[in-house]
Amino acid sequence: MSELRFDERVAVITGAGRGLGRAYALLLASKGAKVVVNDPGVSMKGDGTDAGPAEAVVQEIKAAGGVAVANTDSVATPEGGQAMINTALDNFGRIDILIHNAGIVRRALLDEISIDDFEDVLDVHLRGGFHVVRAVFPHMKDAGYGRIVMTGSINGLYGNAGAANYSVAKAGLMGLSNVAAIEGAEFGIKSNVILPAAVTRMSEGVDTSAFPPMDPDQVAPAVGWLAHESCSVTGEMLISAAGRVARAFAAESAGVYQPSWTIEQIGEQIDVIRNCDHPQVFAPVPTGHIDHLKFSFAMASQK
Repeated sequence: MSELRFDERVAVITGAGRGLGRAYALLLASKGAKVVVNDPGVSMKGDGTDAGPAEAVVQEIKAAGGVAVANTDSVATPEGGQAMINTALDNFGRIDILIHNAGIVRRALLDEISIDDFEDVLDVHLRGGFHVVRAVFPHMKDAGYGRIVMTGSINGLYGNAGAANYSVAKAGLMGLSNVAAIEGAEFGIKSNVILPAAVTRMSEGVDTSAFPPMDPDQVAPAVGWLAHESCSVTGEMLISAAGRVARAFAAESAGVYQPSWTIEQIGEQIDVIRNCDHPQVFAPVPTGHIDHLKFSFAMASQK
């Protein structure tokens, strides 16, 4: 198999000063991409600023013969999202790849979490994703090409105690990516979600002593493939955890049809309703929401 490279491609990677984002930036740059390394250098809770992390990654890329520039704007505002896209356009004249990786963590139980801690995490993860996608989408449409990779989480799929803000934000990014995939299909834009697991700053406070090797470098190839022109999927989610790469997807049971229901009948048939022996999977692109409706309507018409 020939090497997959990114020569002449321009990538913006949010939260690229450390951890997973740094691994993505180094990999794409080593394969020829010009990279905007975005990172405001905040703490894991989102406090403070420090230009050092982004600049350090830029210097690391340049020392290896690559091309990169630093950007320290925050994804938490529309202006920040636009500014980092402008950094790519001003320095390199184009943008081909957006990887939204920026994130903060503020853990609290559901009945104890503050409104500020809920909103601030959504600002970076979910609204931040919208801010950069909204800023980049017109340019990708005009170019007739684009690759978008959103960072989801198994917390967005399954939830996790003490992570209401994080779980909600990650679930929302899955919906955002699907919309970008649907609306971008006719313009050569593909949008997918990575669900990564790695031991980084976000793991602080978690006992990782029994974990297998889980370095950011193990996740980077899956993100690299999703960001590459040869990527053959859109509107999908890939898991990368401890060397395992898998597809995650939403599915429905076949369900039960009858023209009207009572509360009692739902209870009587709940086991059949929930039976997943024949799961239905409706791919978001091109028309998953319509396929879902057609399946439901077909059951009604057959009866």
